Amino acid sequence: MKLQTRKHIYTPEEYLELEEKALYKSEYRNGEIIPMTGGTTNHNQIALNFASSLLYVIRGKKYRVFIGDVRLWIPEYREYTYPDVIVTDGKPIYAGKNNTTVTNPLLIVEVLSKSTKNYDQGDKFTFYRSIPQFKEYVLVEQNQYQVMHYSKTNEGEWIFREYKCENDIVKLQYLDFEISLVDIYQDVNFDDKE
Repeated sequence: MKLQTRKHIYTPEEYLELEEKALYKSEYRNGEIIPMTGGTTNHNQIALNFASSLLYVIRGKKYRVFIGDVRLWIPEYREYTYPDVIVTDGKPIYAGKNNTTVTNPLLIVEVLSKSTKNYDQGDKFTFYRSIPQFKEYVLVEQNQYQVMHYSKTNEGEWIFREYKCENDIVKLQYLDFEISLVDIYQDVNFDDKE
């Protein structure tokens, strides 16, 4: 006879308490705690390239740029996640009493990996779209030139653009910002597979 073990369902409060003491980051998906895998050097370089370019262009303006260690709370879906890059329009709005979790991203950038690619393009994008302030989503493949860009229209529709050529320029709709694929992929080695 096979015994079935019941999976423990965590409350958001339990997750936050565990996350505060944890040695490694985990995401929270509606009661389940999902450990995050380590990133590759390509993954890290792409996120850094995008974030530093953004920071340089929007310095002194009302926007704020955050990378990997800032958590995002998505209340409608009871999700805590760590996007690679978050930009807020103005000051971040925090969930809870500390400044570790934001709720108001304008732009989210995710660098795709084999283990998260389908989730980032599917359910996670659905979850992100429930955030009223969220208007742009950029997905960056780490082993080839490929950037997928979604932007929300004033009518609430999402427009998709894909960039695959080294000389393509990604132009964001809600920030006065554009970046070439050459700059996104600077110092990335496509021979280093994840």
